[in-house]
Amino acid sequence: MQKTWFITGTSTGLGRLMTEKLLARGDRVAATLRKAGSLDDLKAQYGDLLWVAQLDLTEVHQIREVVDAAFVEFGRIDIIVSNAGYGLFGAAEELNDAQISRQIATNLTGSIQLIRAALPHLREQGGGRIVQVSSEGGQISYPNFSLYHATKWGIEGFIEAVAQEVTGFGIDFMIAEPGPTRTNFAAALDCAQPSEIYADTSSGELRRLISSGGFTIRGDAANTVDVLIEAADLNTPPLRLVLGSTAYENIRAALINRLETLETQRDLALLADKKEN
Repeated sequence: MQKTWFITGTSTGLGRLMTEKLLARGDRVAATLRKAGSLDDLKAQYGDLLWVAQLDLTEVHQIREVVDAAFVEFGRIDIIVSNAGYGLFGAAEELNDAQISRQIATNLTGSIQLIRAALPHLREQGGGRIVQVSSEGGQISYPNFSLYHATKWGIEGFIEAVAQEVTGFGIDFMIAEPGPTRTNFAAALDCAQPSEIYADTSSGELRRLISSGGFTIRGDAANTVDVLIEAADLNTPPLRLVLGSTAYENIRAALINRLETLETQRDLALLADKKEN
């Protein structure tokens, strides 16, 4: 059965690959991007199956306009994929205010407003699905990615709450959490000006590791998209979909450690309860 998708961030990377694969199987795609012309080749090949609009998630007023226009164009959209985003790299102290504001506006506020814009349409049509492309960085953290992690942990918490609010409307969510994957993510990093103060810290160590090409990347972009689409097609997808062995290993270790730490605090935690007379 043909499905209709709305996908942000389709110029390159996972968004572009997903658009290609969905069109190739006969689905319809409403694709948004910041750079005009990036999907001209696909438009020429697939015609009316592909609808393209420019959208910068930092321009909140554009989000609702584009979402509304996509629903007018296609009538029904089955799956919204919030994919657009980028990484901000640098120790928290090294980042400037403009970099911080843009990271939050794109990855967090933009994703929140996209979801808010889509919900009325999905509710009115009797249901639908929202897929948020997050990261292993929504459950773990690396040095130098503090603001990136803030946006990913933030959007995952937002979705956990909203998913509970809209279950009665037939709307569900899936959070995709890929690990390091061979895309243009590293090339698109917004990097802070390095400070010598952090040269001999974990921040400096990671900066040198990435610069030298020594950071291991196991994830394959095409395979990642295949698994993501397969999961999004399920009648009941998982709330969180971990993608790649690195993400699986890192998230598993973090959750085990978190649970073990929690168990050591049980007696202390219970002391905070009101004492019964």
